[in-house]
Amino acid sequence: MSLMFYNATGMNFLYFLNCFIIYSFLGWIFECIVMSITEKKPVNRGFVRGPLCPIYGAGALGVYFLFRPFSDNLLLVFVIGAVIATLLEVAVALMQTKLFGYFWWNYNNKKFNYKGVICLESTVCWGLMSMLTFIIFQPTVERIVDMYYPVCGNAVALIVLVYYCFDFHSSFRKAFEEKEERLENNSEDFAQLTLEDILHNTND
Repeated sequence: MSLMFYNATGMNFLYFLNCFIIYSFLGWIFECIVMSITEKKPVNRGFVRGPLCPIYGAGALGVYFLFRPFSDNLLLVFVIGAVIATLLEVAVALMQTKLFGYFWWNYNNKKFNYKGVICLESTVCWGLMSMLTFIIFQPTVERIVDMYYPVCGNAVALIVLVYYCFDFHSSFRKAFEEKEERLENNSEDFAQLTLEDILHNTND
């Protein structure tokens, strides 16, 4: 008997965990391609060492579940998706700076940016991606998962989940240790951090 986890709505948790993994992997590929072109050298993007950018998985499925009740109104999906994702960028930047002393992107080279944290281009992109979640992304990802899920989807989801937990723990510890080193080397600057300073921080 295959292992199945269902929530209160009858949705298969492990099925959507597979969707999460596919989104995270495709997001990692997208980030690596874009940043490698920008930096003109190979770049491995993401917080963890493995080929996953979980923010894409969380974002895509979050959009899918939250916006599904009004997914037929694509203009509303665009507007709400753009606003929520932009606010999330600010929240994540503040959290990463609080934890590690900096955040992992920089929009200072983009037009209409706010202190490198958000920019008009990314906001519009988030809105478009929210729309495309229902038009292209979710149907495509489900077709991919359906190709292997009946046979080994549960095992794949659990194995990748365990691997990611170990990878995240290791990456988090390393990033925190690097922050401690920066604090020791520049303790006065970090001791004076304010909200304004946080929003000015960029990638090394």
